[in-house]
Amino acid sequence: MTAKLDYAWHLRELMAARGMFSTTDLRPLLAERGVDLSTSQVFRLVTEKPERLSMKTLMALLDVLGCRMEELIEPVRTSGRQRKTASGETTAPSNEPDPNGVGPFRPKRARIL
Repeated sequence: MTAKLDYAWHLRELMAARGMFSTTDLRPLLAERGVDLSTSQVFRLVTEKPERLSMKTLMALLDVLGCRMEELIEPVRTSGRQRKTASGETTAPSNEPDPNGVGPFRPKRARIL
């Protein structure tokens, strides 16, 4: 099985370590550094793992938090592929044990006669 690269996003933890417990604490600090994000953009940046991030925003975050890139973004090696369910949960790859204990039991599609 090939290893896939992913990353862990530690923005919320770094903010908490510096006494910033609200996403509204971060917005003016980014604006001082020329990064003007909406309230919802800052909220998503803090609460979710970003798919794309501009270098300007990344550099502003590192400056605001006084940290290095390795502290903010941690490379993580994952094996196999993981699927997301409709609720946003991640499920184990099909060749590994199911964490929910369902095993081979899956619902069957109803047939209309």
